[in-house]
Amino acid sequence: MPADAPAHDDAPAHGSTPAHGHAGDGWIGRGVPRVEDDRLLRGRGRYVDDIALPGAVEAAFLRSPHAHARIESVDVSGALAAPGVVAVWTGDDVADLPAMLNKEELRTPPGLAELLDPVVRMTPMPLLARDRVLYVGQPVAVVFAENRYLAEDALELVDVRYAPLPVLVDPHRALDAGAPLLHDDLPDNTAVAVATRVGDPDAAFDGAHAVVSERFEAHRYVASPIETRAISAQVDPYSDRLTIWSGTQTPHRLRDAVAHTLGLDPAGVRVVAADVGGGFGQKGILYVEELLVPHAARRIGRPVLWREDRNENLTASSHAREQVHEIELAADADGRLLAVRDRITVNFGAYNMTGLVVPYNSLCHLLGPYRIPHVDIDVTGVLTNTTFATPYRGAGRPETVFAMERAMDRLAARLGIAPEELRARNLVRPEEMPYETGLVDRSGRPQSYDSGDFPELLRRAVARVGAEGVRARQREGAREGRHVGIGFAMYIEATGLGPFETARVDVLPSGRIRLAIGAPSQGQGHRTSMAQIAADAVGAPLDVIDVVGGDTDATPFGVGTIASRALVNAGNATHRAGRLVREKILDAAARRLGVPAGELGLADGVVTHRNPGGPSLTLAELAGRAPLPGTPEPTDGRHGTELSETVHFRPPGFAVASGAHAAVVEVDEHTGEVEILHYVVVHDAGVIVNPVIAEGQVTGGIAQGIGGALYEEMVYGPDGQPRTGTYMDYLVPTSSEIPDLDMDEIVSPSPMNDLGVKGLGEGGAIAPQAVLAGAVEDALRPFGAVVRRGPLSPSRVRELIRTATATAPV
Repeated sequence: MPADAPAHDDAPAHGSTPAHGHAGDGWIGRGVPRVEDDRLLRGRGRYVDDIALPGAVEAAFLRSPHAHARIESVDVSGALAAPGVVAVWTGDDVADLPAMLNKEELRTPPGLAELLDPVVRMTPMPLLARDRVLYVGQPVAVVFAENRYLAEDALELVDVRYAPLPVLVDPHRALDAGAPLLHDDLPDNTAVAVATRVGDPDAAFDGAHAVVSERFEAHRYVASPIETRAISAQVDPYSDRLTIWSGTQTPHRLRDAVAHTLGLDPAGVRVVAADVGGGFGQKGILYVEELLVPHAARRIGRPVLWREDRNENLTASSHAREQVHEIELAADADGRLLAVRDRITVNFGAYNMTGLVVPYNSLCHLLGPYRIPHVDIDVTGVLTNTTFATPYRGAGRPETVFAMERAMDRLAARLGIAPEELRARNLVRPEEMPYETGLVDRSGRPQSYDSGDFPELLRRAVARVGAEGVRARQREGAREGRHVGIGFAMYIEATGLGPFETARVDVLPSGRIRLAIGAPSQGQGHRTSMAQIAADAVGAPLDVIDVVGGDTDATPFGVGTIASRALVNAGNATHRAGRLVREKILDAAARRLGVPAGELGLADGVVTHRNPGGPSLTLAELAGRAPLPGTPEPTDGRHGTELSETVHFRPPGFAVASGAHAAVVEVDEHTGEVEILHYVVVHDAGVIVNPVIAEGQVTGGIAQGIGGALYEEMVYGPDGQPRTGTYMDYLVPTSSEIPDLDMDEIVSPSPMNDLGVKGLGEGGAIAPQAVLAGAVEDALRPFGAVVRRGPLSPSRVRELIRTATATAPV
């Protein structure tokens, strides 16, 4: 948390009474259409590229064509002489600026540091490479010109001489003794190392009835939002303040990073998150372009705009997911889990950008909803000559769920137990809540599941998918080489990451209510769901609530919309602030009307007396005579008060969401095509504020998960060259490839916050890779194929069949 962050703590006590699952007459629980959509569907959105700054110059970056090379010389004279060029910078021109670090992400929570003593090695990234380049796409120079076309023409005239160096793509090779070092100040290529043990796993494995040992790989792919990254910056000539428009998910972090890098007071920097066409974690971290563009606006003295093209987004924006799990499960004769052992290797790429975030998320989510008494997990993050990896929707959870759920399927096959039955025998039961796993959570506290009903999630998923009917069809045999399979996967997700989020509620003289929150929106529907919370808390109509998010001037303190945290943190801050403003409204109305506040009520924006025919006041009538926010209480006898309140909500712990997915697929043994026939998801995200938005969030997550399971992969050659750098090679699903979803929910309100809500944005993306792998493997049982990695493209499925057939006993 920043040193100047708000000091007072508005978190509820652990175990406070949550709201009901769905409100009766209130706004919370209603499927209100998103108020954002009318404007966006009419083409009236305002993205960074839509913000026209008179006199702006545009930036284009020269990026390394080598995965690893020494820079011998850079000659920019030709580019400087090119038409329309305003400036050309190399690493020498910005050598006075500090290298970039995602400081907040790289901080290790004290409790976690004390208990596990993890290794977290910093790797500051130069704003422009000077001595060496470490991955294809690393910025080496930047051209500023009158437009992007002229800037890109000038890039062709920058002469860089490189001396190629050995390339490391495989993280296991990067750990070999004598492997070339990516960073000379580190002893080896380890960026992160953390391990934990619970109980006596060695004894549990020695005494187990059954043990499965497997190697599963989560492959690398990319968030690939519709809107690529973009940023523009302008210096006000009168105030000298710097204003930045960005598609960032974390405007306050960007503000503080720019201020630190440029030596400015944070109060002199404003960051506005405009409309954002998808973030998914890729826009939640800091990039060098976000520091160079504001610096250029100050140094050149003109507004500066940079927007990323698709090739840059695929090859030079952060990647995700690549992990290897060498996992073992031990069980007794009844299939009760005794122990898990996992050695996890995470490919960090060329720089450690977010420290423990992804590796530790994988570690502390590996157990999922299962009761496993003995645990041995070791995670190593490795530096390689590939684009740096950071959180992407789910952030380490889809990878670890893939490994655990695949291992559960292999154990079920070993024991001759149906995969859903094996899962049912090992689930933590609702009467055990809150349930402590024995691990330490990401905040450094003992990991605890606050609420949930995992058996009910699974029961509903099994019922909805029609497991018995699928197996009856399997017994009939394949039809024309098309094999049917069924898969299951379960997950938990610790949501509502701290340290805090801010909300400010103001009743304006017009009677409208302005809600300012620190968390911006990239499609989550904050302007609708947060307004619903505020309307209920204050007692006002929904259509008088105006929501402002992602503007550091509107809310000086905030963290951002990442890690399934916005609803838990900003939502509860909104609820608290709205309730406090409601009290102020009733107190002010009581003084104005000359009656006790206890005799008044507030609904639909009107204060009324409990007696029929009693006095009443609208918010406009009341607020029009109240002082403006920030002015002192009047002393001249007028009855009024500042109808405003700010709350900084700090969660006391994680709200644990959960879900069960089930899928039925049909696999064509001749073509390798996988068709999803039925996809079921049953989720628990606590109290649902808006069912329409919730369904959209889950659907979007599943669509991205299906993309990773069946289509998307960022492929590197042994020379470190990306081979899937355009949409000609990198395949993403369209709406035609996403099936209709069979969706259900249960509501287990979280006791960790007043609203009883849990994060929802990432849950849909966590299980699709695992459930579809299980379903495809089940379909290929006649061949004995085992799915150990994705994506399950037609060519990979055919290879699975060929390999399994070739190795089958005669």
